[in-house]
Amino acid sequence: MRRWWRCSGAAGLLYPLLGACLWAAVVGYKPVIIVHGLFDSSGDFKNLQRFINESHPGTNVTVIDLFDRSASLQPMWKQVEGFKAAIYPIMQNAADGVHFICYSQGGLVCRGILSTLSDHNVESFISLSSPQAGQYGDTDYLRYLFPQFVKSNLYHLCYTSIGQRISICNYWNDPHHRDLYVNSSDYLALLNSERSNPNSTEWKKNFLKIKKLVLIGGPDDGVITPWQSSQFGFYDDNETVVEMQHQDIYLRDVFGLKTLAARGDLIICSVPGVEHVFWHSNETVFHMCMEKWLV
Repeated sequence: MRRWWRCSGAAGLLYPLLGACLWAAVVGYKPVIIVHGLFDSSGDFKNLQRFINESHPGTNVTVIDLFDRSASLQPMWKQVEGFKAAIYPIMQNAADGVHFICYSQGGLVCRGILSTLSDHNVESFISLSSPQAGQYGDTDYLRYLFPQFVKSNLYHLCYTSIGQRISICNYWNDPHHRDLYVNSSDYLALLNSERSNPNSTEWKKNFLKIKKLVLIGGPDDGVITPWQSSQFGFYDDNETVVEMQHQDIYLRDVFGLKTLAARGDLIICSVPGVEHVFWHSNETVFHMCMEKWLV
């Protein structure tokens, strides 16, 4: 789809401006869809919207206004279906495809969408500090949500039918109770095909329709635990971090990570010094890790 821009400027700037305008006219930028995380709302992403429109003028940026604040605690599959219904019309109106930027818990929501939607047209899936391999840590979020629990005993709640009605429990990954996680997780264990999933082949095919997977995270996040989960690393049963390339889900290529890497379409972007709540408002992170994938 072409977009045309009006250009004006002093005579000395005419030619570079004309070139920029012709570039914008010919290229046209794909729509960007942003999915927020736990306890966020669409209004929290104004800086990110501004960064996108300053670097790629005229981009249609939509922050999906669903499951805001406390509603983000609803079960992950319910959120997947709700976000999918809101996003699908945007996809249908974008003949050249769309880009996803999915923050924190939203990154897992987006994986659910990409796995289950057979006719999606997502080009770049940018996962912004999302617990893609699960969460296991004593964070402020945990103390706020479950004041009577710590990480070592939260499995007593999360790995029950009641616990699985809470979003964070859908991806709570206790490395000391692996069997309970695999048998109880209604969301992450299925997405990862860590337990029998009759749809795994179809979900992998759907997921691999993306052109780029960009995994953004950093050691000073303070919420995603371990922080390497944002790049599919996770703890073993000694709480030693095993990097993505040595994880079973990568080695067996259960949903396509190894395939994406072989294609050259798996991008890792690690940025120190960024706390969790500032990823989407940090301009350096945008320019380093996102800007080039939003064309």
